[in-house]
Amino acid sequence: MEQATSDSGWRGSQEGWLEAAYTSLLESGVDSVKILPLAKRLNLSRTSFYWFFKDREELLSGLVARWRDKNTGSIVKQSEAYAESLAEAMLNVFDCWLNKELFDSQFEFAVRSWALQAPEILEEVQRADQIRMEALRRMFMRFGYEEGPADVRARTTYLVQIGYISMQASEDIALRMKRIPDYIAIYTGEVPQQRELDRFFARHGYKPE
Repeated sequence: MEQATSDSGWRGSQEGWLEAAYTSLLESGVDSVKILPLAKRLNLSRTSFYWFFKDREELLSGLVARWRDKNTGSIVKQSEAYAESLAEAMLNVFDCWLNKELFDSQFEFAVRSWALQAPEILEEVQRADQIRMEALRRMFMRFGYEEGPADVRARTTYLVQIGYISMQASEDIALRMKRIPDYIAIYTGEVPQQRELDRFFARHGYKPE
């Protein structure tokens, strides 16, 4: 009952406020992430916000942490996942680009847009870029590449995907799936085995024609 009621009713939850902030960020950018509009969105009193956050800056820090944990965390995790070949390891990373539960491209775009007007967020983005590319570099080295070539392949893999996100490129899912074997071959120097592609397609509910 601790959080149940106040003079103005239910106070909500920390996750509820974060989710509302996330939605506002994606819809209208960081300038829309303000306490009063969020309270109206949640049908809560403005004062209930302060049960969960000291101020707006703490809420924004929570959003950055959510982005970092999900998007950067998933790339690192997928790059380290078990794989029998480098091609399969790259397919594990590609899971991020097709599964919003692993990597949220809209969130990525919104945070990168935010970074254009906030130096401290730009630092966060640049730090995340380095962590992600380093994880991919380690993946290539795990499968026998020397450090230099591994770094170039990691950068190519990552920067192309960030370009997709920044351009807000949109592809028909069938077309994207059709291109994936060639992407894997170009990025890794290995042609993926059919069984590896079959497992990848099955994970994403795709059936090639």
